[in-house]
Amino acid sequence: MKQTIQTVVVLCVLMCAFPVLAQDKVLMMATTTSTEDTGLLPVLAEAFKKKSGFELRWVAVGTGKALEIGKNCDADLLMVHAPDAEKKFMEEGAGKARTQIMYNDFVLIGPKADPAKVKGKSVADALKGLAAAKATFVSRGDKSGTHMAELKLWKVAAMDAPDKETWYVSSGQGMLQCLRMAAEKGGYVLADRGTWIQFESSPESKSMDILVEGDPSLRNQYSVLTLNPEKCPKAKLAAAEAFASWIASAEGQKVIGDFKLMNKQLFFPNAGK
Repeated sequence: MKQTIQTVVVLCVLMCAFPVLAQDKVLMMATTTSTEDTGLLPVLAEAFKKKSGFELRWVAVGTGKALEIGKNCDADLLMVHAPDAEKKFMEEGAGKARTQIMYNDFVLIGPKADPAKVKGKSVADALKGLAAAKATFVSRGDKSGTHMAELKLWKVAAMDAPDKETWYVSSGQGMLQCLRMAAEKGGYVLADRGTWIQFESSPESKSMDILVEGDPSLRNQYSVLTLNPEKCPKAKLAAAEAFASWIASAEGQKVIGDFKLMNKQLFFPNAGK
């Protein structure tokens, strides 16, 4: 009888301890919709789990929201793409380290018929052309990295960002939803190239095309940020730093470089450059 009781006690201890141990091997990331929409995140998660044993989980939102999640200590690390906002995050003491890991670029998508006649122009001239033509423009409007990049591009065009103009649609939606809205409305939209490649395989994309690309101001840099342990003592700093080191290593950079969709490379590794 005594042995049976001891066995039951040991089992209870193990059963209670297992969820805690399992939870200790989970790393929570706040990141952007583009890394999820393109399918990159599951590939990174599988490779990192093989390397470290940690299960990477994530919430995919706009970069502005992801940074808020970091400030509220509701994640262990961030993967985002708005360098100016990231630098402010670090200057405010919310982060411990910021490591750039990869880039792609933004492209201006619009109807193949291009009624505003912006194809091939610089991005500044294209935005001026859209405003002059009052062509429908679908904006993320959600403080995401893409939205922040768009606001910066209006400044490059020496224009105030549109607000209440009837042709300017502030959607508050993710990138794929914005591409669908632009296709439905016959409008224009700024998108990261990776999400465009994902969208390009859908029937909704057939009336749309890249009209402006290659402008230096369209570069789209991604970084990972670990959190300040003095402000977020419960964040798993060691595991977050292990992920940041791994994704910036030759092995992690190869995973990014090898990731393709429709035989097209979506992200370009640039850690340490």
